[in-house]
Amino acid sequence: MREVPLDVPEGNPVGRLLPRALGLLSLGLGVAAVAAPERLARIIGLDDAAPARSAALRMTGIDDAVLARSVLLRMIGARELLPVPGLLAARRPAGWVWARVAGDVLDLALLFRALPQRRGDRRRRVAATLGAVAGITAVDVLAALRSGRAAGSRRRAVAASGTVTINRPTDEVYRFWRDFENLPRFMYHLESVRTDGDGRSHWTVRGPGGRRIEWDAELVEDNLSEMIAWRSVRGARVPNAGRVRFARAAGGRGTEVRVELAYAPPGGAVGRAVAQIFGEEPGQQIRDDLRRFKQVIETGEVVLSDGSPAGLATPQQVLQRPARPQAARPSR
Repeated sequence: MREVPLDVPEGNPVGRLLPRALGLLSLGLGVAAVAAPERLARIIGLDDAAPARSAALRMTGIDDAVLARSVLLRMIGARELLPVPGLLAARRPAGWVWARVAGDVLDLALLFRALPQRRGDRRRRVAATLGAVAGITAVDVLAALRSGRAAGSRRRAVAASGTVTINRPTDEVYRFWRDFENLPRFMYHLESVRTDGDGRSHWTVRGPGGRRIEWDAELVEDNLSEMIAWRSVRGARVPNAGRVRFARAAGGRGTEVRVELAYAPPGGAVGRAVAQIFGEEPGQQIRDDLRRFKQVIETGEVVLSDGSPAGLATPQQVLQRPARPQAARPSR
């Protein structure tokens, strides 16, 4: 199994949407703190000068408490604005989200320090702000963890490829593969593919213990008799992508087919099931599927024999049978 960095589709959309939402929150808070620090101070309960004098002097070096408070809030606002571009636009925002978490810790420390110095309504406002920041911190930590897992999954993306030469014209081979509902006829683990007619399709893989793993995919490239590329839609439980190229074989002897597949192993129970499904060497698995593809195209059926096993796993080797035609699944 070869692990390489691949641009597979994203999995759970929350892992990307949540950092963007936090980026908008940082933008709003940062602009408010920079543009209207005194108004923000009144909202959060820090609008009294006397209790803030010593703290302001220590943190900013400014003896005027009101001025020091404004400078301090503007500094906090600038810090809020700093990660905004990364949160909104970066493809891997985990580092920017952790930067927000670090800022949250500083804000909590300041509010904890300010709370005992306030009385009455100001104390209630500081306490409410403290609770709100604590809640935001929890969301930031959740977003950072999810973003980190998503980035790790993409770094662990598994890629495999295989090539076969088929004694059939390129356009015939292309048409057969272009009908994705034909793929389960030779792809061992693929149970069904249902096409929707708009470039979308629904894939079902059979896993261990009868478990089924499903996802939706979209066609991203379709060059007549040259290449087909597809990928899972955002939010798929098993992010994956595939591409198949068709070219005339040397000397005009049929068609050379090259398949490239990639998937990002998820975590949890689904990840364990996927690991069992793809537990054998993925490149060998693709080559076995391509041998069956060659048989289907050239003879109309798959022949099971010692020379064309369904993979290299020991249980499959034990279950090898003498060569005989395998009933092809009817295309839908």
